[in-house]
Order: sequence, then C-alpha cells, then structure tokens
Amino acid sequence: MTFSGKATYGAGVELPELAEDVGDIIGIVSPFETPLLAHLGDARRAAAGTVHEWIEDALLPNFDHINQSVFSPDPQTDTTIVVDNAGRFQAGDLVRPEGFTEVMLVTAINASTLTVVRAYGGTPNATLADDMKLHIIGNAALEGADAPAARFTSRVRGRNYTQIFTASVSVSGTMQAVRAHGVADEADYQKQERLRELLRDLENTVINGVAPSADQQGSGSVRRSMNGLGAFIATNAFEPGVGGFPDGAGASNNALTETLINEALKRIWEQSSGAVDTILLNGNQKRVLNQLIDGQRRYAPRDETLGGLVNLYESDFGVCRVVMSRWAPADAVYLLDSSRIQVMPLQGRSFHYKPLSATGDSVEGLLLGEYTLELKNEAAHGVIRALSTDGD
Repeated sequence: MTFSGKATYGAGVELPELAEDVGDIIGIVSPFETPLLAHLGDARRAAAGTVHEWIEDALLPNFDHINQSVFSPDPQTDTTIVVDNAGRFQAGDLVRPEGFTEVMLVTAINASTLTVVRAYGGTPNATLADDMKLHIIGNAALEGADAPAARFTSRVRGRNYTQIFTASVSVSGTMQAVRAHGVADEADYQKQERLRELLRDLENTVINGVAPSADQQGSGSVRRSMNGLGAFIATNAFEPGVGGFPDGAGASNNALTETLINEALKRIWEQSSGAVDTILLNGNQKRVLNQLIDGQRRYAPRDETLGGLVNLYESDFGVCRVVMSRWAPADAVYLLDSSRIQVMPLQGRSFHYKPLSATGDSVEGLLLGEYTLELKNEAAHGVIRALSTDGD
C-alpha cells in the first residue's frame, strides 16, 4: 500500500520545510603549501632597509688555469707558462698540474707568465694543455729572507631588495552579519585565505623572483622586487653536457642521474668551505630522484608496501634533505647550503593585517608583508638546469 502521510519528499523546493544539511568544514583544493619556507625556518633577524646588504669574503685562491695552447715537445725546455691570473702566484710556489704528479717550482713572475722549474724534486713530467688547472701546493720561503709583499682579499657586499606583498579584504556589512555555512566570521575567513596566497607567493618569489634591471630600489613607477635563488646562483650553474659537465640519461642525455648530482656536489664542495644540505626540486625531478633507487629495492615475501621514496640523500659531500616544492622550475634541481640562506622580513613588516577606514557599509582591510632573500656566498650553492621533464 502506498504511503499517503507526511514524508520528506513532500517538502520539496516549493515547501522548504527541512533544514539544509551542509557540512561546517570548507575544503580547499588549491595548493598553498610552502615546504621551502618551512625548511628554512624563521630568519634570525629582520632586514633594516629596503636595500639589504651583507658582507662576504674569501681566502686567496690556491689554483689557476693555464692560458696557453702551444707547448714545447720537450717538457724540460718548456719553462714558461701563461696563466689566467698571475697575481695568484709568488716566487717559491710549488705548483701541481691537475691530474698529474709533477710539481713545478715558480721562480719568477712577469705579467701573466710564470717561469718555472719543471719536474721539481724528481717528479715525472706532465703533459700541459690549455685551460688545465694548476694547484698551488704552498710556498717555500728562503731561510732568512725578507718578508714577502703583503697579499689580501677585499670584502664585497652582497645585495638584495625587499618586495612588498599585499592583498585586500573587503566584506559588506550584511555579509559579515548573516550566518554562513562553515564560517563564523567572514572577514576573518577572508584574511586567512589571502594570507595563504601571500605565503604561497613569497615561496614562489624566493625561488623564481627577479629584481628590475634598473632602479632596483623602486620609484613611483618602478615596482621593487627581490632576486630569488635562480637569479643569484651563477658560479655553479650546470647543464648536462655543457662546459665539461657530464651528460645525463635518456635519448636527449638530459635526464637527471646520480652522476649529475654527485658531480655538482663535488664541484660546489671545491668552491666552498660549507656543505650542501638541501636538494630543492619540483615533482618532475623528485619522481626521477626516487627512481634512482629502483635497482636497490628489496622486498620480503610478506611485504605489503611498495616503497620508492627518497627524502634524504647521503653522498661523500654531505647529507641532503630533499625538499619538493611545486614552485621550483620543472627542469631544475637546486643544491643549497641552508645555513647561508634567510628569508627576512623588513623590521616591523612581517605579514600582518591592517584595518582600513571604510567609506561605506563594509569591513575593509589590507594584508601586507615586506620580505627579502639573503643568500650568502652564491658559490656555496648550485643548480642543475635544462633537465628533461618528459621522462626521457
């Protein structure tokens, strides 16, 4: 028998007698996580000006390169060598060509030419070549000799600029007064949403930001913006197969391999007294990095979990935490010394909410923050660029 009494399906849209069943939790699908900022943590201090500077120094270099393409067939008669930077040498230096055991003694320096004693101490002759690296082992002073001319390095300033991040909040008085699903205070909810967006944009800028080519301090018509990691790192910027850097894998020879990572870490180690402790990459390269362990994975018969995750990479040059950020370029892997990196607010200008006077029936406000990136000693960091992103 068909039911003829009061039922829920009789309420209908025309007779809205039933309360709506709407959950009080609002789901957000847009990505807003900031893993790099979380990894770096809070800055130890704030910036004090819109142009933020820091001091860097380096020891006198103990290497140089040959700048000569023609050599004598008899190494013993080849006692003059043209180098890139003769000022790095002094009489009495013991010098070893890279890849050989020969030691040469520098006896005189004239402009860019070194006069040397070949096969010093009976060491076997090396075959010299253009752009070969010469290692300065150390200087042998004469007993009772006068003090040598003083040599020194000049400290330099690193520089970046603060960038202002803003987002407005505007909620009508009526919207603030009515009861909404999942929201107790609409203005407060809008503040949280805009703050998530600003933090997302800050991480993206720390990685990919670029300062203007002129008037970096900003003006009434020039927006001040900061340089990010990609704009700073130049000394150790590598590409597979370019400048003596090894090829990668795949048909294009541009796919990330462990050989590329280790070679880049080695070259950075040669430039820096620190140690790379962070590998920053996008999901594309993170997947490739995970696949590097495929050949070493082992499973017992009762294992029910398939694992292929690399969150720490340990090499001869240090232990690196792997940080995956969706804002990192898809074709790049950054190798960073996090102890030399700070994301700094301008003093009193970390992200905060500033109420604005309303000209009508509304709640008005501004979320703002002003930040800069301090990246000391760019030669202590590196990046591998132009990597394959298509799985090749």
